[in-house]
Amino acid sequence: MKKMTKNRKEVLGKHDLSKAYSLQDACNLVKDISTTKFDASVDMCIRLGVDPRKANQMVRGTVALPHGTGKDVKVLVLCTPDKEAEAKEAGADYYGLDEYIAKIKSGWTDIDVIITMPSVMGKVGALGRILGPRGLMPNPKTGTVTMDVGKAVNEVKAGKIDFKVDKYGIIHSSVGKVSFDGSKIQDNANELLQTLIKMKPSSAKGTYFKSIYITSTMSPGVQIDAKSVNA
Repeated sequence: MKKMTKNRKEVLGKHDLSKAYSLQDACNLVKDISTTKFDASVDMCIRLGVDPRKANQMVRGTVALPHGTGKDVKVLVLCTPDKEAEAKEAGADYYGLDEYIAKIKSGWTDIDVIITMPSVMGKVGALGRILGPRGLMPNPKTGTVTMDVGKAVNEVKAGKIDFKVDKYGIIHSSVGKVSFDGSKIQDNANELLQTLIKMKPSSAKGTYFKSIYITSTMSPGVQIDAKSVNA
């Protein structure tokens, strides 16, 4: 039998794996049971009562987290020369068009978000096979295809994230860092949950939040009482 580590024993002493916690208690607990030496990310996994195979039950959108994700988001703006100054002023890490399209075709994807303009989507669309699997493809529904590139960059840098239900009906999203106060993690988590409630498809029947877990990097997941959120 594998020997249980000291850290594992401490975690299990604080965390009842069979219990579903309130959102507030879960956000505080996930900080308490994190044992990494680095500033771990805090993520949520939310299983929805939807069938993603049906177009009218696809849940996808964006949410502006009140306290951001705590991550340094690298933003690339693919734009025409007249928009480069706007992108730079807003804080984009990279901006341009043809040179970055060539770099991406050669395998460069060291970015977190790509923002572009409707007029250049013809060129950007050719990158779908590279960007799509990495979740980097710009989309008007997430606000990453827009003429107002400066505003889009500001929102992403301030903590705007996009989410999409996967084929199993699960939403995966980051809601902060372990270094955040528990109240800030709770605010971010609640903002995501309330956004999902507003986006509930009218065709989805029965329980909407099937299960909700919050976890930090390399820590066990903490179950949140889904009934209290549904209420």
